[in-house]
Amino acid sequence: MSDATRSAGPPGGRPAGAVRDAVVVGGGLAGITAALALADAGVRVTLLEGRPRLGGLAFSFQRGELTVDNGQHVYLRCCTAYRWFLDRIDGTALAPLQDRLDVPVLDIARPAGQRLGRLRRDALPVPLHLGRSLATYPHLSLAERARVGRAALALKGLDLADPTLDAQDFGSWLTAHGQSARAVEALWDLVGVATLNAFAGDASLGLAAMVFKTGLLSDPGAADIGWAHVPLGELHDRLARKALDSTGVRTEVRSRVTSVSVNENGRWNVQVPGETLPADAVVLAVPQREAHDLLPPGALDDPGRLLRMGTAPILNLHVVYDRKVLHKPFFAALGTPVQWVFDRTGASGLRDGQYLALSQSAAQDEIDEPVAALRERYLPELERLLPASRGAEVRDFFVTRERTATFAPTPGVGRLRPGARTKAPGLYLAGAWTATGWPATMESAVRSGVSAADAALAALGRPRPRHLFEFEEAA
Repeated sequence: MSDATRSAGPPGGRPAGAVRDAVVVGGGLAGITAALALADAGVRVTLLEGRPRLGGLAFSFQRGELTVDNGQHVYLRCCTAYRWFLDRIDGTALAPLQDRLDVPVLDIARPAGQRLGRLRRDALPVPLHLGRSLATYPHLSLAERARVGRAALALKGLDLADPTLDAQDFGSWLTAHGQSARAVEALWDLVGVATLNAFAGDASLGLAAMVFKTGLLSDPGAADIGWAHVPLGELHDRLARKALDSTGVRTEVRSRVTSVSVNENGRWNVQVPGETLPADAVVLAVPQREAHDLLPPGALDDPGRLLRMGTAPILNLHVVYDRKVLHKPFFAALGTPVQWVFDRTGASGLRDGQYLALSQSAAQDEIDEPVAALRERYLPELERLLPASRGAEVRDFFVTRERTATFAPTPGVGRLRPGARTKAPGLYLAGAWTATGWPATMESAVRSGVSAADAALAALGRPRPRHLFEFEEAA
């Protein structure tokens, strides 16, 4: 966007060359991104976070000698915005990508010789890059594999801009395209539940199509998996705070915003206990329900849609053994309640034994179950999956629960997700729940922060820093 098309500036009639002030409410990935982008463009930024740390829902905490992530977070090579974010905070080397997609899939319901399958790619163009993996995938019959291929081609042909896709559910579409219940479990939900936080029958076809088209059917390397080899707090708190400090952002934690309003000069007032911060632009980078409560009247045509957007939980189970029981960095499981298991030993700082983290998405039925019940259910399942654990001592078993981990990607959710701009000049929205086109992922959060900053810079008459284009050019 050229400078000639930008507005002259915010209400209040301040001179065009004056230093502009922005307040970003929320210190998750969306808020950090927005603050960095605004500060890089010469805006004076204050970032306010109610918790004692940055990182939002991707954070770490201490439990004895362990540094524990609240949940296992991964990203893909196609997540160009989050990769830009890692580079911006000098964290890329700490969260490397696989050289090539390789997912071990263990099905304990099958005979011993057929239990382990792999989803991995070859160095071939799309869709041949997954051809050999699918052809030899032992968890589906030959006929099921052929039908999966035909459904993948049909999915590739969908137009993501078609609004009717949002109104349909992915499960019905899969059934209509010949996918058996086994194929849904062993392939489509294996990927979809982890990325969408919903089973196929509960997920918007539009969002599911976006995930599979972008991740598996766009570029041969798009689905290569990356994850932090250090605690998430090292990335999203320590390194992010260092980047914010170096850019001149004033960062305040334990600062919960109580109101956002326009003052008599046409500027914004952001109220925290004991202080009122004036601003030319405000970015609300908080969960949708909190954003609803802070929005001034008239900022959205239908603010109630933020409350109608449901949420979905993620349950994380943490097990510390006295010995090594898993010899892979991670695996996915079938024929068991266990979904994905990651080895977090090195990242946690554990010096003796092994620490495994189980990530259980779409966990509505288990999110409030007592720890004792979850222990009784899942430890035997791990013994079935990992024979080496059968004689091992469990030194610790604990649970982390994110009851509102993501927005619920249900059919129709697309029309509820607002864009970055509101009807109140100078007020913008950011968060993985906004209209990024992505499900509720770290990628969506970063994209939303860029969109909010870009909209604010346009209104403030500030040039957009060129580095904000980098992730778009890489896509």
